[in-house]
Amino acid sequence: WSASCCLYDVRHSDSHDALPFKEMDNSGKEKEAIQLMADADKKVKSSGSFLGGMFGGGHHKVEEACEMYCRAANMFKMAKNWSAAGNAFCKAARLHMQLQNKHDCATSFIDAGNAYKKSDPNEAIKCLNASIDIYTDMGRFTIAAKHHISIAEIYESDLVDIEKAIAHYEQAADYYKGEESNSSANKCLLKVGAYCAQLEQYQKAIEIYEQVGANTMDNPLLKYSAKEYFFKAALCHFIVDELNAKIAVEKYEEMFPAFSDSRECKLLKKLLEAHEEQNSEAFTEAVKEFDSISRLDQWHTTLLLRIKKTIQGDEGDLK
Repeated sequence: WSASCCLYDVRHSDSHDALPFKEMDNSGKEKEAIQLMADADKKVKSSGSFLGGMFGGGHHKVEEACEMYCRAANMFKMAKNWSAAGNAFCKAARLHMQLQNKHDCATSFIDAGNAYKKSDPNEAIKCLNASIDIYTDMGRFTIAAKHHISIAEIYESDLVDIEKAIAHYEQAADYYKGEESNSSANKCLLKVGAYCAQLEQYQKAIEIYEQVGANTMDNPLLKYSAKEYFFKAALCHFIVDELNAKIAVEKYEEMFPAFSDSRECKLLKKLLEAHEEQNSEAFTEAVKEFDSISRLDQWHTTLLLRIKKTIQGDEGDLK
């Protein structure tokens, strides 16, 4: 009896003494990181001092400081202090540059940019631009293009400066083309085309959609998308001039015979006919019929509304 009683007591005492699950507390990491930054700053100063120069070891101290800044940056990340993390990575990047470690310098600027994205978009852009300068200098244009896209995305979502987003997508497309990465270049160009149409820069949008359409129509894997690009180009033509749109549709049918049988081409012909007759009801009906099978997104709807408004006495909606 006593043995089983002891066993019972041991089991119970174990369960009561078990420590409750404790969430990780990263507030201490921030204090540690601040101390590490101060130590790294001291190391950098002493590496450039007269005695440091006399007795050598300056280079070694800079390398150590560099590593300390990176460690501090990662601690700041754990504590979710993104600005401090970005600043620490920037300090590491500048030391890498001093040590002629170009690749490490660029990587640290990317890390800084990614941290700043969460707190200061403008600083993030500065850091990403600094990394792009290094990569282009090294002839690494594909990586530079990728970071131009990152900058474009910051301008799109955080700073809402579409003109600047367009410029970075165009630069990325140029670098991709130079490296024969045509599908990546086309993706960037399609972004530019969509924004140009929204900003009423129709001629530029038309050129992009026609160029990408021509590039994809001969590719067995991509030719299905070509009809979509010709459709978008035709809508841009339509807003500018109805006759231009008619000529463009004929040209696309000639270039890409599969376009003739597409629902997009049939819709365009119905819309041209309704527009010629100034019949806004027929125009709306054609759009509704198409939309019931293939949903039209915001971009298409916006352009179709702009075309419909050119019909006299139109209410300006697609209902």
